[in-house]
Amino acid sequence: MTAVVGGIMGLLPHLLHHVGILGGAVLVTGATGNVLFAVLGLVFSLPLLRRLYRRFGSWKAPAIALGVFALMFSLSAFVIGPAISDDDPNPDRDRTPVQTPDPDEHEGHHD
Repeated sequence: MTAVVGGIMGLLPHLLHHVGILGGAVLVTGATGNVLFAVLGLVFSLPLLRRLYRRFGSWKAPAIALGVFALMFSLSAFVIGPAISDDDPNPDRDRTPVQTPDPDEHEGHHD
């Protein structure tokens, strides 16, 4: 079950961009996306935290687990994410968009 939930959470950002601008880009980018996935991660970790509490009989194990979750999420959201994002460190570079071919021209390369 954990693998299924993990797979769904991994595919969620990709699938949401098919919903449209509101469902995809707005919800999963920037601060909104970070908050959304932090809350989802916390909610999905509650069963694990309860098991840790029952197994160790103390709040220390769940607190350590939450600390690790927060550390890894912060590393991903604030270090790795910006490092691999599309932000160009050289704003002087020409950023002209790619021209989409006309549908009539598309058929020409199939001959």
